[in-house]
Amino acid sequence: MTASQRESTWVFGYGSLIYKVDFPFLQREVAAIEGWQRRFWQGSHDHRGTPDEPGRVVTLIPAAGSTCKGVAYRVEHEVFEHLDHREKNGYERHAVTITLLAGQQQVGGLLYVARADNHAYLGPAPLPELAAHIARSWGPSGSNRDYVLALASALRELDDPDPHVLALEALLLDPWRACKGVGDPV
Repeated sequence: MTASQRESTWVFGYGSLIYKVDFPFLQREVAAIEGWQRRFWQGSHDHRGTPDEPGRVVTLIPAAGSTCKGVAYRVEHEVFEHLDHREKNGYERHAVTITLLAGQQQVGGLLYVARADNHAYLGPAPLPELAAHIARSWGPSGSNRDYVLALASALRELDDPDPHVLALEALLLDPWRACKGVGDPV
């Protein structure tokens, strides 16, 4: 193990960390984790919404038998100051085993996850309600809709057809369906 490997950590990105890489990294690998799946259950008061009108951003929930594909970055420890600030609104670091897909190598690392007991957690809702909420949300980082569409595009590039993300994308790309009243059949 080299000195730089001892002074670095793998971070798994499953949401905007896949496509919005605003931090330095030593290595980038397509990767996966087991036992987790994406859900738009976390509120965003600081990026894709406001304190009065939070948007919805992705977190992970435990799901036995599930695989979540994303990108792993090997970063120096100093990068965590930036990442902790970026992921501050209810996310916390969580240790995880990451599989680097190119060589099927497993490494220890961290991810940011928003647990159900955090102050910004919004929880589950039917897909049409999630889409309607996302369609009307906007924050300092832009529209909540753009966040979902960018994630769906990034997942396609990784060949990861995440059903939750793609179902939301389909609703958001059909303005009539995304803006219908909550409770209307879809």
